[in-house]
Amino acid sequence: MGEPDFDTPEFIKEAAYQALKNGNTKYTPVPGTMDLRKAICDKFKDENNLHFDPSQIVVSNGAKQSIANICLATLNEGDEALILAPYWVSYVEIVKFAGGTPVVVSAGIEDDFKVKADQIKESITDKTKLLIFSSPCNPTGSVYTKEELSAIADIIAANGQILVVSDEIYEYINFTGQHASIGAFDSMRDKTATVNGFSKGFSMTGWRLGYMGGPKWLADACNKVQGQVTSGAASFSQEAAAVALRSEKTEAIRMRDAFLRRRDLIISKLKEVPGVKVNQPQGAFYVFPDVSHYFGTSNGNVRINNADDFSEAMLTEAHVGTVSGAAFGNENCIRLSYAAADEDLIEAVSRIKKCLASFK
Repeated sequence: MGEPDFDTPEFIKEAAYQALKNGNTKYTPVPGTMDLRKAICDKFKDENNLHFDPSQIVVSNGAKQSIANICLATLNEGDEALILAPYWVSYVEIVKFAGGTPVVVSAGIEDDFKVKADQIKESITDKTKLLIFSSPCNPTGSVYTKEELSAIADIIAANGQILVVSDEIYEYINFTGQHASIGAFDSMRDKTATVNGFSKGFSMTGWRLGYMGGPKWLADACNKVQGQVTSGAASFSQEAAAVALRSEKTEAIRMRDAFLRRRDLIISKLKEVPGVKVNQPQGAFYVFPDVSHYFGTSNGNVRINNADDFSEAMLTEAHVGTVSGAAFGNENCIRLSYAAADEDLIEAVSRIKKCLASFK
């Protein structure tokens, strides 16, 4: 699952509990409480060099809703959205739902699954309205460097019609120590919607809280969209979220360090599996190994022709749950989450290795 296996830190739960006790149980403004939006502005300024007024912030029921708001507010029938692959599965479907046309731009394991600026330039047409990507990335864990983002920013800045949607939900699970936001480049400040939330870094998946910061015209449009769909997010959750943002990030750092140790563990084990290619992701809590070596093989009971078959075989033959890379725009890979205990990770890869030994 794409979910931290840690509980929400106790001080955040306590803040929500106190908010409930204090009667903070009423409707909230559609774009979020003023206190939370101010806390988000401070976070953006201090951690990302992004400068927003609270009127440029919209709090939503999860970062996914923030992305949906943006697409619904900006895309018309026939408009194109460039989606960097591998991608989070919802990007393509949200674009379609909004009436747009997804245009997938791909990178493979040999490039650490990071799309180059020249590829983006070649994919732009007069219909391109959005560029959507995540860093750190789900499903690959890849992290775009400041230099890589600068090259992409140069391409986008030269084209006045394109808005970048930068999904930074895994920001705090970054092993490089240098998270970069594309919206921080001067040329991109009015051309970027930065999306983030509380589910991954604060282990608040069930709280359903995300947010975006962007140009005032976009925030106003997202406010209108959300006002007709869900209205504002839960009142007591927002109060707790403001506490989380203003806190020392001790718990987030502890979780990040645990994920880094687990990444090294699962990679070391996967490297022992013949035919499986794995790179070294720099963030999130996923590995995205290339398993195409096993396409066309069979154990006499099950045949593997593609990544879908591979994941199905691991489930039925080895009793290990994985996700086919086809869901994320790459048909040679599978996604493994290491948001699990060490012993479970070791057992899972051991089962995979044993199972694959029977495929010829």
